[in-house]
This record gives sequence, C-alpha cells and structure tokens, in this order.
Amino acid sequence: MSSHRVLLRGGTVLTMDSARGPLPDADVLIEDGTVSAVSSEALDVDAEIVDVSGHIVMPGMIDTHRHTWQTQMRAICADWTLIDYIFGLRLGVSPVYLPKDVYLGNRLGALDALNSGVTTLLDFSHCNNTPEHADAAVTGLSDAGVRAVFGYGFFESNPAAPPHFATHAQRQADLSRVAGTWFSSKDSLLTLGVALTEPDLMPLEAVRAEVSAAREHDALIVTHTGSVWGAQARLAEFEAAGLLGPDQVHVHCNALSEEEWAILARNGAKVSISPETELNMGMGQPVFGACKRHGIKPTLSCDVVSLNSGDLISQARFGLGFQRWADTLELNLSGANPEQVTVTAREALEWVTVNAADAVGMSDRIGTITPGKQADIIVVGGPGISQHPQSDPAGTVLFQTAPADVRHVLVAGRFVKRDGALLGVDMTRLLAEADASAAGVLQRVAAAGRQLPGTPPGGWAALQSLNPHQA
Repeated sequence: MSSHRVLLRGGTVLTMDSARGPLPDADVLIEDGTVSAVSSEALDVDAEIVDVSGHIVMPGMIDTHRHTWQTQMRAICADWTLIDYIFGLRLGVSPVYLPKDVYLGNRLGALDALNSGVTTLLDFSHCNNTPEHADAAVTGLSDAGVRAVFGYGFFESNPAAPPHFATHAQRQADLSRVAGTWFSSKDSLLTLGVALTEPDLMPLEAVRAEVSAAREHDALIVTHTGSVWGAQARLAEFEAAGLLGPDQVHVHCNALSEEEWAILARNGAKVSISPETELNMGMGQPVFGACKRHGIKPTLSCDVVSLNSGDLISQARFGLGFQRWADTLELNLSGANPEQVTVTAREALEWVTVNAADAVGMSDRIGTITPGKQADIIVVGGPGISQHPQSDPAGTVLFQTAPADVRHVLVAGRFVKRDGALLGVDMTRLLAEADASAAGVLQRVAAAGRQLPGTPPGGWAALQSLNPHQA
C-alpha cells in the first residue's frame, strides 16, 4: 500500500464543481497529494481508508485577506472603529512587534485557520518592520503547513519613528531578497504576493513602483481600496496608468462609486469582503450587491483576528445574512414579505471556495474537489449536536458548523487536522507563548508612553497630518 494514497470513503461530497455537483455516499481518492478520483461507486483500491460516512467532504476554504501577524492581539479591537484600529494596531502595536512576535502570530494564525477549515490564506503582511520580520512571517506560515500567498507589505511600521527602510527603493530591494530567498517555485505551498501601501494616499509614481515590483516577480497584488469614506480611490487615474488588472485583489471597497465599480470590473480585478470587520468598525455595507451588479465574483476574508474570529464560515454566515436582509429591506418597508431567498447557502460557499481560488490565481489547483487538483479538503461532521441530522449539506456547513465540527483537514493530501485535533502541535505550549508575546507587546507599548488605541481628537485629520501613507 502506498503511504501517499488515501481514500475518503462514503461521505457526502460537496465538490463545488459545477460539472459534478454534490455526490451522496461517494469516495474521494487522493494520490501523492492530488485528487485522482471522485466516485459515487465504492472504489476498490490499495489505500489508507478513512471512513467519512455521515460526514460532509468539501474543498478547503480560502481566505482572501488576513493580517495574520495580529493573531495574539485577539479581540483587542472589540470596541474600536477603523481609525482606532489604525492608531492602535498600525501605529501603536506594529512598531513594537519583534520578529519573534510576527513568527508566532503567523504560525498561530495559520493554525487557527487550518483548525476551522481554511486551507489557503492570502496573508496581508504589513508588519515587515525589518528584513528579519519578513523572514519570520514567511517561516511562521511555512511551519504551520498552510497553503498561503505571502503578501509582502511595503508599509512602514510607524511614520512617527525613523524607519528601517529609509527609501522606497530599499523596501523594493527587500522584496527582491524575499522573493529570491523563499519563493523559487510557483508549485510550493507558499507563493509570493505584494500588499500595496494604501494607493489612494500615495503619489502615483510610488504606486507605479510598487505595482511594477510586484509584476516583476509575478506576484499576486492585494490592496485596500475604497475603505475610507470621503477619500478618493483614484481608480480612474490608476486605470489610465495601466496599474489595474486581474492580478489584483481589492479589499473592502465599501465607499466606491458605481463608476469606480465599473473600472474594477472592466479590468478583471477581484474583490475581498470582510463582513464582520466592516459592519463592526463602521466601514459601510459589505459590497455583495455591487459585485453582483458589475459581474464580480465576491470572496471573503476574516481580516483582523484582533477583532473577530479566524473562522471563515462565520464570515460567510455574516455575509449571507446581511445580503438577504439588504435584498429584502425595501420589500419589508413596503409592508410585504419575500417569497424566496435571494442568495443560497451553496452560493455563499462559492465565495470561500471557487471564487476565492480564482481570486488568488489558483483555480487550476484548488477550490473544487476535481481529479487533477490538489487535495486541499476538509471533512465536516462528528458528534456535535449541530451535525445531526445533515438534511442539507450546504446548509449544515454554512449555518450549523463551528471549528470543532471540522474533523479532518488535508493540505495537498497531507492531514494537518485529524479526528478533531491539529497534528504535530503542542497547543498548550503555543498558547502560553501567545499569552507571553501579547503581554510583552503591550508592555513595550506602555513603555513607549502610549495608551491604546490612542486615537487623538479628529483622528482622521490627525492621521493625514502625521503621514498620509500609513492608513
């Protein structure tokens, strides 16, 4: 029997492949990290057989925007607005993070994602205060065993302090160093991305330099777009300069005009929505409706675990509930009631599988359970009350599943979670390290004379006067 052959037997398989559909009581054969067969008939093969009858088998989920380094700052932003987050996390906490804190945040954050069924992260890494910070971030992801796009951030840690990178050219040189050191193959679990400094606040030539540097390394681009009301997104200017394209994920987009949405659409750009963050931090309505009007397939992200959980199913549930409400609000206010839902549970699962795989440029590798694709797979079920009975598989995943109900997680055919437990992880020790790291970070913030969040009166104007490039 090959040690690289696993047969998931007898589960309800949500392939998320439109040509296959859901398959009850089906087998999934994995060979050398790849899905080799999906069959409604029992497969007779020499393999390690894992009985998943009574469970749901589906593709691993894909988070298209997560600031993973913040993991040990969990819930510190519970009562903060967006401007509080900028002053508290970006300008208060980030500057005192040491490389070991970034490593721990990325490793623990990636494990948190895997535990809840997220097998791929687009890591928006904007705490690269020094080259050592960037290396620690990559190493943290690698040690966790997650599939990820490492979005190297050009952001400086604190505009009020002397930066490690004195020029933009030095930052770009470090990107080249990171690319050469860590990202020699596009076939690895970790691939290279670039997180742009806020383009709407940067000089055009600086934006051009960052986009050019990303494209020179064939890196996926991720950027916050239209997330601040009253600011100009400048998409028409960027389009005219040739700086937009399908190699980009634009995050939030709550404040965009219809004209700006049309610009994103005609340039093939992708969109990531963070429902829980946006609704709680006063950023505006999640943009599912705008995506639908302009033919853009929405994707989802957990954004900041410093506010909310790292559980992407919760984001999908949040987003679906919001959009169903938004779609029926006018009808309700007219005194009438809807006769059918406007978005289905399966469509919400597409946000975190098929759509997201396309957004990160990996639709040929992940996002569906299809022979020839990588075996990034999760198995949902087990003894939890919410998992019995499983009358509607998509509905069970979307509305009834918590991280504890994710029984098995495989990345490229390798179990990283089995029978409800992460493998090869001393979680007691890791959580103690997280507690110590958080305490150390907060001590250094206090030693620097800061109180969190530390937002001054007229916070947005104060930010502009401090340095407009670091929002």
